[in-house]
Amino acid sequence: MPIHQEISETTLTDALEDYLETIYVMVRDKGFARVKDIANARSVKSASVSPAMRRLAEQGLIKYVRREYIALTPTGEQEARRIYARHQILERFLLEVLDVQAETARDDACAIEHSLSPQVMDRLVRFFEFLAVCPEGRDILSKFHHCSVVQEDVPECGIECTPSFDILRPIPRRGRSVADLHPGEGGRVTQVNGHGAIRQRLLDMGILPDARIDIERVAPAGDPIWIKLGGFQLSLRRKEAEVVMVATG
Repeated sequence: MPIHQEISETTLTDALEDYLETIYVMVRDKGFARVKDIANARSVKSASVSPAMRRLAEQGLIKYVRREYIALTPTGEQEARRIYARHQILERFLLEVLDVQAETARDDACAIEHSLSPQVMDRLVRFFEFLAVCPEGRDILSKFHHCSVVQEDVPECGIECTPSFDILRPIPRRGRSVADLHPGEGGRVTQVNGHGAIRQRLLDMGILPDARIDIERVAPAGDPIWIKLGGFQLSLRRKEAEVVMVATG
């Protein structure tokens, strides 16, 4: 049976994948891995590491004998490389493209890597290949980082633009605020201008770019505002509705 088929049939939990990745990095950097070093790296007790090592050994991914150095088997090294590669491309994407802080990028990459499909991995790699070979690749990335429409604390660039999710359906640059709409009116979300907790709450509600919002009713005093989103009725405070911009029609 081919090696890649054997690997695909292993039953690794997220925690075991993390341990395997840690061993891989230690063997790469130091030439060896020990239980106490793994425990320190993972911020766990040595007693928690040993059962995980036995499980990895049972699956043929490491060579483990108590109180001896831990080594990767050829199959284990291949699997560890796969996990590590996903971590690297995700962390790079978070750091270089999304401009996320280093510690957050590292932790989030570790969390996401376990469920990253080969297709998405391939597309991420192709994206970085595009940045490397396209003469305008880095310029496009720079424009994203310095766009005052979508980034916080960035000065206006002075260029009038027309954002669009479909080049055949141009969307006004700013659009209208949901708070300015009347019952029966609606549109597609172009931007959420809020900051901090308000913005996070709106995003968690599913108010995302290109989502359809329809106004169902408004309280007599104008607060709250009931909207329909994805088949569900939701209530927005007026201060929340004011920061949601939509393209009407």
